[in-house]
Amino acid sequence: MINSSKIKVGISSCLLGQNVRYDGQHKLDRYLRDNLGEFVEWLPICPEVESGMPIPREAMSLNGDKDNPELITIRSSTNMTEMMKSWIVKRLHELESENLCGFIFKKKSPSSALYDAKVHNDQGFPYAKSPGLFAKAFVEKFPLIPVEDEGRMHDPGLRENFIERVFVYSRWQQMLKSIKIKNRLSEFHRRNKLIIMAHSPSKTSILGKIASDTNSDSTSNQNEYITILMKELKQPAPVKKHVNVLQHILGYFKNDLTPWEKKELLCIIDNYHQCLIPLIVPLTLLKHYIAKYDKGYLKEQFYIYQHPAELKLRNHV
Repeated sequence: MINSSKIKVGISSCLLGQNVRYDGQHKLDRYLRDNLGEFVEWLPICPEVESGMPIPREAMSLNGDKDNPELITIRSSTNMTEMMKSWIVKRLHELESENLCGFIFKKKSPSSALYDAKVHNDQGFPYAKSPGLFAKAFVEKFPLIPVEDEGRMHDPGLRENFIERVFVYSRWQQMLKSIKIKNRLSEFHRRNKLIIMAHSPSKTSILGKIASDTNSDSTSNQNEYITILMKELKQPAPVKKHVNVLQHILGYFKNDLTPWEKKELLCIIDNYHQCLIPLIVPLTLLKHYIAKYDKGYLKEQFYIYQHPAELKLRNHV
């Protein structure tokens, strides 16, 4: 279930440096293009341009009902809503076959904002915030696909959480293709179990029961499993729950470590608990012991060997 090919992720085109914004400019995010881009295959999308609008073009805003706003040009008050919505229906249908494992949207955009596009009243004053038209429709169409906006990607914890969800969802997609693997859902759960524990210990047992069901590979069981899983993963795992997982891993070495080695590892875990060091520190020492004592089960845990080292995740305090 490990895929050597790049994971396909959608992204607002301007974030990759494409000059598609209303003013003919871009909003290049170098981390996304140069760092994360080494490990994902970007699918750039600009709703305005793809729906037929020119570059440059009039700036637009959302107006009216915050739950069902209209897309209006600011200078000439031209209503672009139907043009945009017609394109959205067609594009979302096309995206069904793209096997996307994530999407990063442009913040504040009337078409692509995930949370914070301003909605204006009849007098032209902003009074609420709403998702952009395309972003809202995308989330409704693909509720399980991890999404984030580029502004929140600058927060190390939120960035790590999004990338974790993308990798988990990619492994899920690979699992669904592995029709020759018997009890594939059980195997998926086994290898991702510690990740789930770090987010929701209570849901770990629930998902374990679904995965161990004699009919676990049925469509209904799989849908129930992935729906619960992706919902739980949306909330970043807190330090306390990571500590619980680290201590759980430590239990696998109760007959291997010397008293001094155990004391040292407990001290490092406690330092992480107090936010004095990043998570990568205790994990690095645990990886050493996993290799030294050849712990086969732990070697297969994606919690420990989840991200490419080049992304430098889990390095923040």
